Amino acid sequence: MTSTKVELAHRASANAAALYRGRAWWVDRVAQGVVFLGGLSAIVFILSIFIFVAKEGLGFMVADLNIKEFLTSPEWRPTEDSPTYGILALMAGTASVTGLAMLIAVPFSLGAAIYIGEFATGKTREVLKVLVELLAAIPSVVWGFIGLSIMNPLIMELFDVPVGLNVLNAGVILGLMAAPIMTTIAEDALKAVPDSYREAAEALGATRWQVIFKVVLPSAKKGLVAAILLGVGRGFGETMAVLMATGHAINLPTSPFDSVCAMTATIAAELGETAQGSPHYQVLFAIGISLFLITFVINMAADVFVRGGLRMRSKKA
Repeated sequence: MTSTKVELAHRASANAAALYRGRAWWVDRVAQGVVFLGGLSAIVFILSIFIFVAKEGLGFMVADLNIKEFLTSPEWRPTEDSPTYGILALMAGTASVTGLAMLIAVPFSLGAAIYIGEFATGKTREVLKVLVELLAAIPSVVWGFIGLSIMNPLIMELFDVPVGLNVLNAGVILGLMAAPIMTTIAEDALKAVPDSYREAAEALGATRWQVIFKVVLPSAKKGLVAAILLGVGRGFGETMAVLMATGHAINLPTSPFDSVCAMTATIAAELGETAQGSPHYQVLFAIGISLFLITFVINMAADVFVRGGLRMRSKKA
């Protein structure tokens, strides 16, 4: 009788364990399915956006648009009787603003990341990280108002120029916008370097700065390049602040005090005023395709640079 009860108890426990394993298996499967659908939906959304933009602009680029004029002409006159669709001035404006922004943002963001990650401790580090994240949360239209109402008269007074809405204004504003995000990613990249690297360098007699510049920064190079790339992408993709701070004038910039027009700002300013399906409407989507290709080339070049550097280091080792 006792053995029968023991056997029944074993069977009951085995059934309960099997039931638990069955529930856990189904929960695991459901969780995997949800995660898979989430990742798949992101890919589908991105492909859908690309297909929509390509459908609206690629056919016009191939069939009706003079590609040579489109890429090499600085004349952008889409509403005249004989329209001219040249985006050279738009590309130059975007590149000049983004380049100046990176000259400002990269030293500030890397310096802030090094201080927060390698020198600041305790509450100081936490307060600085919160402040950086708060700066990243400021809307772009607020930055645009700062450029329009504060930077504009300041540049006119300091440099004695007639207009303060120019490359310098937009570059400073865009650099301040990109720096917080770049700082956060760069600081994460520096913290990802194992402490054993620092300890080994210090054990060999390296100073604090030698550890940072000879060990930490080279080890975190890939993450730092990613941070800079994100800043470049922010510069190429920013719209409202650039529209408000550049002066929105079609020019090939020759100095930081020239007003320019960016590619994104042109799309934002003109898309709502064009007839759907018109050549002007389609060429704005062609600008979007060009912008996508430019950012794709930048990311590919950076990826090749990083991978090539890693291969060279492995060969030397």
